[in-house]
Amino acid sequence: MSSSDLEREATALGVRVANISIAVNLLLMAFKLVVGLLAHSAAMVSDAVHTASDVVATVIVLLCIKVAHRGADGDHPYGHERFESLGSLLVATILFFTGLGLGWAGLESLFSASAPQPVGRAALYAAIVSIITKEALYWYTHWAAQKIGSNSLEADAWHHRSDALSSIGALMGIGASLAGYPWGDPIAALVICLLILKTAWEIGYDSAQKLLDKACDPELSQAMRDLATSQAGVLSVRRLRTRLFDNRIYVDLNIVCQRDLPLYQAHAVAHTVQEKLEEAYPQIKGCLVHVDPSAE
Repeated sequence: MSSSDLEREATALGVRVANISIAVNLLLMAFKLVVGLLAHSAAMVSDAVHTASDVVATVIVLLCIKVAHRGADGDHPYGHERFESLGSLLVATILFFTGLGLGWAGLESLFSASAPQPVGRAALYAAIVSIITKEALYWYTHWAAQKIGSNSLEADAWHHRSDALSSIGALMGIGASLAGYPWGDPIAALVICLLILKTAWEIGYDSAQKLLDKACDPELSQAMRDLATSQAGVLSVRRLRTRLFDNRIYVDLNIVCQRDLPLYQAHAVAHTVQEKLEEAYPQIKGCLVHVDPSAE
């Protein structure tokens, strides 16, 4: 299968997963909002708002997947993969402001003059449905993200997981309220806020690092250096630089060869090093090998 066919297959899978996520989240959001309002559950209403943010985030992911899997063109000769990291950063931003809003609502409820209204039992069942549904969406989206190497889809998967965790917090708060502790519901809303903010930070930090040309792990760089050094004709590796391009890697390295080596042989050595690196590490998007002459 050609690389263009693989790109089309990856885009189709990503779009299908995103569309399923949007449809399920819309139904789940409406369900939790209605139950939360009828059962007087601040935690369940907060959870419904979180699910609404999932819909917005998945729409962003859907658009970024379509753009990211386009081939290189005149304006973007290195391709469009970084749209994946951009999408992840936008998802993290949505999560962050959603968390702040839910935290503020929880504080208002907690410090209001009147005690929270008793929570209806229906909110408890809604939380259980939400946990099961969102955890299933997490695993489905995570599987697809790993299959096509999509950074933004992986961020969306963790968005689903954070919603499942927030539903667990809602479940605990609702259970406390039903047990006669009405303040448990708004406290659960604050716990949900903290979980969302933590997830937003982790996704945002990882995405920002990939957008800022962060080097790959030192262990991977050393393995590449060792592989290059082991090739016939290579005396040493003078310099090796790597930079992340979403989930792909660009590699620049300077190898040292005998100073009197004919040009065509030096070129052959460099070509072999490039082939071996790209064969051993499929995530390499581009590899540039420069030959330096030895001092002696």
